[in-house]
Amino acid sequence: MESRYNPAEIEEKWQKDWAEQGLYKTSEDPSKPKFYALSMFPYPSGNLHMGHVRVYTIVDVIARIRRMQGYRVLNPMGWDAFGLPAENAAIERGIHPARWTYQNIDQMRQQLNQLGISFDWEREVTTCSPDYYRWTQWIFLQFFQAGLAYQKEATVNWDPIDQTVLANEQVDSEGRSWRSGAKVERKQLRQWFLKITDYADQLLTDLDQLSGWPEKVRLMQANWIGKSTGAQVTFTTEAGDEIIVFTTRPDTLWGATFMVLSPEHPLVEKLTTKKQAKAIKAYQEAAAAKSDIDRTAEGREKTGVWTGSYAINPVNEAKIPIWIADYVLMDYGTGAIMAVPAHDQRDFEFARRFNLPIQAVVQPAGETLDGATMTAAHPGDGVMVNSGPLDGIPAGKEKGQSVEAAIQWLEKHGKGKGTANYRLRDWLISRQRYWGTPIPIIHCPQCGAVPVPETDLPVRLPEDVEFSGRGASPLAKLASWMNVPCPTCGTAARRETDTMDTFIDSSWYFLRYPDAKNEQQVFDPEKTNRWMPVDQYVGGIEHAILHLLYSRFFTKVLRDRGLLNCDEPFQRLLTQGMVQGKTYKNPRTGKYVIPANIPDFANPTDPETGEPLEVVYEKMSKSKYNGVAPGDVVNKYGADTARMFILFKAPPEKDLEWDEADVEGQFRFLNRVWRLVTEFGDQRSGIGDEKSSALHTPHSALSKDEKDLRRAIHIAIKEVTDDLQGDYQFNTAVSELMKLSNALTDAACKNSAVYAEGIRTLLILLAPFAPHITEELWHNLGYRHSIHTQPWPAVDPEALVADEITLVIQVMGKTRGTIQVPASADKAALEQYARESEIARRHIDGKEIKKVIVVPGKLVNFVLG
Repeated sequence: MESRYNPAEIEEKWQKDWAEQGLYKTSEDPSKPKFYALSMFPYPSGNLHMGHVRVYTIVDVIARIRRMQGYRVLNPMGWDAFGLPAENAAIERGIHPARWTYQNIDQMRQQLNQLGISFDWEREVTTCSPDYYRWTQWIFLQFFQAGLAYQKEATVNWDPIDQTVLANEQVDSEGRSWRSGAKVERKQLRQWFLKITDYADQLLTDLDQLSGWPEKVRLMQANWIGKSTGAQVTFTTEAGDEIIVFTTRPDTLWGATFMVLSPEHPLVEKLTTKKQAKAIKAYQEAAAAKSDIDRTAEGREKTGVWTGSYAINPVNEAKIPIWIADYVLMDYGTGAIMAVPAHDQRDFEFARRFNLPIQAVVQPAGETLDGATMTAAHPGDGVMVNSGPLDGIPAGKEKGQSVEAAIQWLEKHGKGKGTANYRLRDWLISRQRYWGTPIPIIHCPQCGAVPVPETDLPVRLPEDVEFSGRGASPLAKLASWMNVPCPTCGTAARRETDTMDTFIDSSWYFLRYPDAKNEQQVFDPEKTNRWMPVDQYVGGIEHAILHLLYSRFFTKVLRDRGLLNCDEPFQRLLTQGMVQGKTYKNPRTGKYVIPANIPDFANPTDPETGEPLEVVYEKMSKSKYNGVAPGDVVNKYGADTARMFILFKAPPEKDLEWDEADVEGQFRFLNRVWRLVTEFGDQRSGIGDEKSSALHTPHSALSKDEKDLRRAIHIAIKEVTDDLQGDYQFNTAVSELMKLSNALTDAACKNSAVYAEGIRTLLILLAPFAPHITEELWHNLGYRHSIHTQPWPAVDPEALVADEITLVIQVMGKTRGTIQVPASADKAALEQYARESEIARRHIDGKEIKKVIVVPGKLVNFVLG
């Protein structure tokens, strides 16, 4: 048997063998329970990074174990292949985005195979392929037919570098583009939206179904949806126009002393008097140049302009001025608020700034508030005052008696109604770029927006386009593609030139995998429903809102269209931590330093300034010079070592610090396993078939050494199995494998059938983690079939029962030694064994024993007088 562990040789050999066998082709055997294991598919950048290695290894271990446990497992892979990076690469390199993308896919597929990931490549999907985006367009038309896709004029986030619109979710807390980092601008454009707000309540309440999701992710989604309850109230302008506002505190309506509209509100132009027109126009232009983040920042000085018009407060007929201010957003709520400065700090600051009246309507206990002398708003509890029918009713910041009474009064008098409002906005999906799914709509001057007939799908991206990165989308410049007859009336019309947000592509890909080659349907509902929902989904926390929320939305819409039986797409979610690398940073300048330029790692200094460097672990990235190429690790140590390190270093949900010494530690462990099994195989030339090493000797007939080893074997089975359920504690599972390896190394019964059972069990338990070395050793022992088709070992409860235990002997709390005693001994017997032991006699003979403390199964402590 080969005496040296050569990972490069055996890994390539078995990867080829598994592919030829079709070992990981998905079983459709209905007699087996299903398990759908899914990792978030990557953008094909061309190279795997360590974050990829971590997520795909995690899912691979789960998939391999479930197969061995008797499940039919779906573990597919695909490519989130549309998007701006490929188009930018086309501009920079002068090649077509498709060529760039497919080159990258080929390269990354090869890299994934080198890791031994057990994907079923027959179900591969690529979102930029016409056979995929045809069905993305078909799904869009389902939304359109259901009234969930529409076009409207909107103030949008514009990325001046990538020259495209961004959804609100793609703008960070500093008002910058999530991808380019550019400061986002505001523009007025006609855009396509999906009406996700129609599903806001379902998306919120159904979070309760997701007990297998991290609480943090559920909370992030709940906050993003942002449900608030209150009342919708109608104010009327002096000209008779209605202005609808939503408020969570309708009880404070009697304290509303002015109104504020968003600068973009459609009534602003009508309400603006001639005297105020110039100031209003200038303010609108200034507001349009600011991001939503800037406009709503805490502590920012309040600005605004009076329109010159008034509205009538519906509860007391008071005449109140109508202002515009940029802190009110058109796409949140109704774009209008009633201002109650006595009880809202933002309104209070605005009122003081512009000398507007302040009327207190909630009186705190023991105080008398006067709007003229107040120094801050009072948003808290109290009693209603100056509020007509509500006077004397207890009031509170939380929904209470006064709020309920106000809603009842408004509904009774036809002034408003109780309702809910959501922070969630409709999803803006238009993008003014080429490399995306074309929106299948034709604009006809006679018929309006006409869907492309399903028989004409896909609307293919034309190839003869120019990529300049400037101005309008390349599609809008291609007259031969854009100009078409209307499908309904034949009139000269034009195609929609916007493409879809790439999050559309990833919002349904998991539904295509069960029926990936279907050319007649988006998927066969019977096939997809057999696999849905996904049993275990793994991916980054950065997708907590965008991708995961959109996928839930798509699932619910397609359910309502009769295609799906499930309410939620992902039953369990694991958000893996980041992989961090050792980083050298100048704390004064914030500049990162290339490790190769550092002369002395014991005392690292900046090679340019000589200043001491800060050494920290940060997320791996090119800009920080702290990345580790997976290919380098695989070439040096092998894929199995890379997998073992990734799994052992930290629990999957925690960040992982890359450490070369720990990588070498896992390599040494696999070498120990190699030697252990090889030495056994050399002594027991060829075990034969898969059943030959099964233990047939009754447990009671085993020697003490055999019982001890068998107990270690079945403890390992139990602990590893437990660690791979629920929260997937791979790191502790690997620790248990190391313990079993040590027990086998130290065993005194190497010629026993128990030892053979231990070797076999070690290999099977290790197989999901290190698939190549275990396959090689398994076959070296004479087995004919793949180790990855073996059943997962079952625990023998009898083997876990210890005949003897180690009892610690203490005197005055200090350990003096240990003895072996029967496991069944009671407290009295344990004390007797301890008293009679040589250890105790040495320390207590001739001394007064004041007290004896017995901890069953653990220790006996003698307290001396």
